[in-house]
Amino acid sequence: MMPKLVESNTDAPTRLLETNGETYAYRRFGTGDGPPLLFLQHFTGTLDNWDPAVTGAIAERREIILFDNAGIGRSSGTVPATVAGMAAHALAFLDGLGLVDQVDVLGFSLGGMVAQQMVLDRPSIFRKIILVGTAPRGGEEIMQLDKPSLGQHFSNPELKGYDILQKIFFTPSAASQDAGAAFIERLMQRREDRDPPSDQEAIQAQMASFREWEQPHGERFSELAGIAQPVLVINGIADEMIPVRNSYWLAENIPNATLMVLPDAGHGSLFQYHRIFADHVDRFLGSQTKGAPL
Repeated sequence: MMPKLVESNTDAPTRLLETNGETYAYRRFGTGDGPPLLFLQHFTGTLDNWDPAVTGAIAERREIILFDNAGIGRSSGTVPATVAGMAAHALAFLDGLGLVDQVDVLGFSLGGMVAQQMVLDRPSIFRKIILVGTAPRGGEEIMQLDKPSLGQHFSNPELKGYDILQKIFFTPSAASQDAGAAFIERLMQRREDRDPPSDQEAIQAQMASFREWEQPHGERFSELAGIAQPVLVINGIADEMIPVRNSYWLAENIPNATLMVLPDAGHGSLFQYHRIFADHVDRFLGSQTKGAPL
């Protein structure tokens, strides 16, 4: 019997799947006729870092699955130090759920790198791909947290918990900062059954994965030619964490990609423009054309 469907990440129960010798935490909710949409999270992010305004809007028209990779949140195991290792865990999770026919995937930041690797490793099960605020293998300036524009926030003792996300995910403009404040409020709507935050071991492993991902395999960006699925690439024009030029490289080298760049937005463009983002995701996934255009 299917679990009762819920509307958003604010009240979806956390479920545990035992497979591949690990226990993976996830939340699954929403309804629709299309394939389920797997969400892959950013650096240090857990199930609770997904904006309810994004997940709730998308879940109105399709089933979505939020996933904690190995060693994150309540998932067991150790965080891999490579994107390939994370992709292997995510594929094992899909196998454990029985999703071996067709699924869509949305990867944000680190999750977008994992999504690319998953599609290259097992292209047959993926229908459409959404890559947000991310970079191709061989990209540049990926999560260089010590550069001045980011380091000033990480070294600020007044920024506690989620407060730092308002600074590093959004631009300094008043409009963007207001959107950031609203985003932080939405993240706190879930009161119970919350994930534990990522620890220092997880942080170090994920940082190592970024440095490895910056190293091309053979000719730079050549692997992207192997992604045949329609791909929607989205980023903010002022992303300091993974600069937008990385999104241009994705769009230039993936054969069937559409690029959307949002104004006055940083790494958290999908949260700042959550209504626009959810609408474009819905149109992209619902399109019956074989190409990427909306």
